[in-house]
Amino acid sequence: MPRASSAGVPEYELTVDRTKAAALQVSIQDVFNAISASVGSSFVEQFDRFGRTFQVFIQADGASRIDPEQIAQLKVRNSNGNMVPLGTLVTLKPASGAALVNLYNLYPSATINGVPAPGFSSGEAIDLMEQTATKILPPGTGYEWTAMSYQEKMVGGQLYFVFGLSLLLVYFVIAAQYESWWLPLSVIMAVPLALVGPVATLTLLGVNNNLYTQIGLILLIALSAKNAILIVEVARELRRNGESILESAVQAAVARLRPILMTSIAFAFGVVPLVLASGAGANARKSIGITTLTGMISSTCLTVVLVPSFFVILQYFQERRRKQATIASLPVPPVDH
Repeated sequence: MPRASSAGVPEYELTVDRTKAAALQVSIQDVFNAISASVGSSFVEQFDRFGRTFQVFIQADGASRIDPEQIAQLKVRNSNGNMVPLGTLVTLKPASGAALVNLYNLYPSATINGVPAPGFSSGEAIDLMEQTATKILPPGTGYEWTAMSYQEKMVGGQLYFVFGLSLLLVYFVIAAQYESWWLPLSVIMAVPLALVGPVATLTLLGVNNNLYTQIGLILLIALSAKNAILIVEVARELRRNGESILESAVQAAVARLRPILMTSIAFAFGVVPLVLASGAGANARKSIGITTLTGMISSTCLTVVLVPSFFVILQYFQERRRKQATIASLPVPPVDH
């Protein structure tokens, strides 16, 4: 419907005299229910017959709904059981208004849809729209976000908190498994390697840093930690078997190269449909797909090279501290005078 005529649609304004209704002991809710059921319709019950379920609705006869003045002939029962004509309680007069009134949280509202310009994230667009709304909206007018923007507004600021807790959880689990506070750091340090690919790719392609991109970054914590654990676990076992620290790291990287490549390639092929998505919801699927695909590629390429180095440094540091602690705990022989 054109905007010029949307606010001038013929309608009737019905006013209920609440004072008279209270004097006649008629419930306002009963008045509205009677009008709604007669002019519109109201569900009563349902019954089963012939192996099917039928619903029962009540509604005034069509001839009784042609003239709006016939609403005054409807009756409603008061608390004493007497029937009271609605004509004594309601006033009906012609008016004009909008054909459809949008409500949000029971407030009249207007829907505004926006898309970030190329090179700007959805978070920047949300902030800019809030600043604009604060400046131009008249007093007493507010705004609220819906759908994905609402979700991003609610949890977008918590991304760093969630990311940090995820890293902390991974660290504690690996620390309990390795019985060490230092060796799990070689796994945790592999997580930023997975962020190199998404940051570079999203910047070059101009893809928005939306909620789905942030979810993909959280997924990369587990994906990148998996590759690092494969190398560190083997290097740790080789070191226990008497190999040198450097030799353990090199052999672990060589031994785990094929499993890492196989799992990474399988995962990459699995998310290709997300990257090539089209149609409804394609932007969300592309955001997750591009983030996880490029993150897995960068993690695979960098983990095999850098994680062994992390292991060598941290393992050497850990063994050195243990050696110093052992020397410090040895008893000092008495000195003869």
